[in-house]
Amino acid sequence: MPHLLTVVLLFLGVLAGATAQAQAAPQQVTASTTICSNTPVPAGWVITHSTPSRNCPATRVEYSISDSTEQTYFDVCSFSPVPAGWVVTGSYSGSIKCAGSGVDYTIKNTAGVTTALSVCSFSPVPTGWVVTASYSGSRTCAGSGVDYSIKNTAGLTRTWVCSFSPIPAQWAVTGGVNTSSCAGSGVEYTIDNLSNQTYAVVCSYSPIPKGWVVTASSAGTGCIGTTRLFSLSKA
Repeated sequence: MPHLLTVVLLFLGVLAGATAQAQAAPQQVTASTTICSNTPVPAGWVITHSTPSRNCPATRVEYSISDSTEQTYFDVCSFSPVPAGWVVTGSYSGSIKCAGSGVDYTIKNTAGVTTALSVCSFSPVPTGWVVTASYSGSRTCAGSGVDYSIKNTAGLTRTWVCSFSPIPAQWAVTGGVNTSSCAGSGVEYTIDNLSNQTYAVVCSYSPIPKGWVVTASSAGTGCIGTTRLFSLSKA
């Protein structure tokens, strides 16, 4: 029995030491690897290089991919997935590291960003962000030549957006006018946050927020493109 107890205590000591080492080991926050071009790119990863490769007999093309976790900027190939919450801030032709397109994108993580951003018109617009202006003639967005100015609506109750902007959940269009600040449509919308409201009058083309109903329709002004206004009430 004493011998058996000694063995058990030694085993427990080794196990405790291994556990302590595992807990003390630094956690890997970024990673990179290579895959064949016909292999799915994991969620949150981006393609940073594309090169011919004999290691991929089916496609003859190999991708270098990196994990975007806790990163701020990346230069990626134009055919790379753009992770949720990231935007395309630049597009450049002539890339020698992106076989198959020759175009690089510069992408940026919007997490924690509170200021307005300039992005290419083909950039995804993150949830809760809106397009406030559109400018043609951009030299930093090869492929469209159009920049968007976008901002986060967190903490806002009213803002002004281009008519092609996404409208966040629980927001509605309350006005519309002609503008020179939105190349591509020439129309600007006034949008209001209805989260803390129980009644609103909106343009007839406004999205109806979830949990709201149309209680009346009337003639009115202030909404370019229509003379109809809807009265909304929270259901």
